[in-house]
Amino acid sequence: MITKITGELLAITDDSATLANPPFEYEIAIPEFTRRQLQTEIGKPVSLHTIHYIEGNAAQGSRLTPKLVGFLSVAERDFFELFCSVDGVGVKKALRAMTRPVQDTAVMIEQQDAKGLSSLPGVGPATAEKIIATLRRKMPRFALLVRRDAPGLEPQKPGVVDETFEALTVLGHSEVDARRLIETAIAGGKKFKDSEAMIHAIYQRQTGQTT
Repeated sequence: MITKITGELLAITDDSATLANPPFEYEIAIPEFTRRQLQTEIGKPVSLHTIHYIEGNAAQGSRLTPKLVGFLSVAERDFFELFCSVDGVGVKKALRAMTRPVQDTAVMIEQQDAKGLSSLPGVGPATAEKIIATLRRKMPRFALLVRRDAPGLEPQKPGVVDETFEALTVLGHSEVDARRLIETAIAGGKKFKDSEAMIHAIYQRQTGQTT
């Protein structure tokens, strides 16, 4: 199983990227939101977190072709795999649908915005309802993803946001309130070393607002 490829970005099309990792060159399928992030990186080293799947159906006599799909972060890849798991979606439809940043799509699912979801390419009202029913409770960690292009924001260490979210819900905060508190803390531009530091900053801010 190939889970990550690093190499020089040789070319990019509407739906794929070609990476050189001598002596091999890899063609990797990418969704639209990833293509937009890569379009200025031609000739530069790039790392893509990948999933491997087989396209085709042997039972129907079609050719079986190994394919790779790539993303710029593990979280984006994890979201894609969840999205593909919804009945009636699959890899091809998920690739076509993912035109917006993962954070935006996750928020729509979490907030049960069927109208917003059904506006994505290939996702009609019925599929949107299936996506919400299947994934809504799995979205908080993805809804908290910080966009790569957000100015002035420090990327948080892996696990800090998830652990903080879980801790806040254990402390009695609703999922929506926990996400709001974390987003406010991140918006301050500080990088937190662990969840304890983030929780301390959140409650310190709350105390400051009430005094």
